[in-house]
This record gives sequence, C-alpha cells and structure tokens, in this order.
Amino acid sequence: MAKPHSQDLGEYGEQLVFQWLIQKKCQVIERRWHSRFGEIDLIARGQSGQDSLRCDMLAFIEVKTRSDGNWDGDGLLAVTRAKQQKLRTTAHYFLVRHPHLSELPCRFDIALVACVPTPPTNQLHLQIPHTQKYLTLQRYLRDAF
Repeated sequence: MAKPHSQDLGEYGEQLVFQWLIQKKCQVIERRWHSRFGEIDLIARGQSGQDSLRCDMLAFIEVKTRSDGNWDGDGLLAVTRAKQQKLRTTAHYFLVRHPHLSELPCRFDIALVACVPTPPTNQLHLQIPHTQKYLTLQRYLRDAF
C-alpha cells in the first residue's frame, strides 16, 4: 500500500473538515484562499450563539492533519503565535477584498484531524485512497485564538 504524501494528507484532511462543516449546515465560501500574506485553509459562514443571541458569523479555519508519531502530536503546536499573526493578516486582507462580509463577527478555529489505521465507528471519517488509513476529526477548537 502506498503511503500518502504529507501535502496529499493535508488536502484529504481539509476535505474531511469541509464535509463536516456541510453536515453542520455551514456554507464554505472559500477553500485554500491565499494572498501574498498567506493561506487560509477554509473560510465558512454559519450561525453562532443560541436563541436570541444567534447570529450569522464567519470562521477562518486552520486544518492540521497528522499521523501517529508526529513531532507536534495532534498539530496544535504548529499553530504558533507567528502562524496566528499570519492568519489574522490574511483574514484581514480577505475582508478588505470582500467588503460585503466585513460586518460579520469573525473567529479563528483550528480543526485537528488524525490519521488512524481503522475506520472510527459512529463518526465522520474519510478513507485515504489506495491505503488502509482513515482520517477523522479529532478535535475542533472554536475561537481558538
């Protein structure tokens, strides 16, 4: 069986999170949006809050996909302060380019995707083509930074 290239693994992880967001009734407006400042994996529009506090919002989502034994565990350590600042700058530029979205409340989320040898039960997962490996959403951190 072929081992997926790390860039391919990342793309499959983004696909899994995309599917999860659709299940949660979010509208993914951009995938891999990039500018000279950096790239944002997913930009989604959805609802936040409850009852009378419920409102439309925008989430800038960083997806980290990892297999066992990585230096940064589940990928969270790779979202350094410098990376966070780069994402903020890129998001700001996105809002400048899309002024019709700039009035929405925004947040930065992190999706941590794990590569596992067996398909998880009762959980959204994605099999990596031509392998016996599966991706699953390990943790989704809303308003992570």
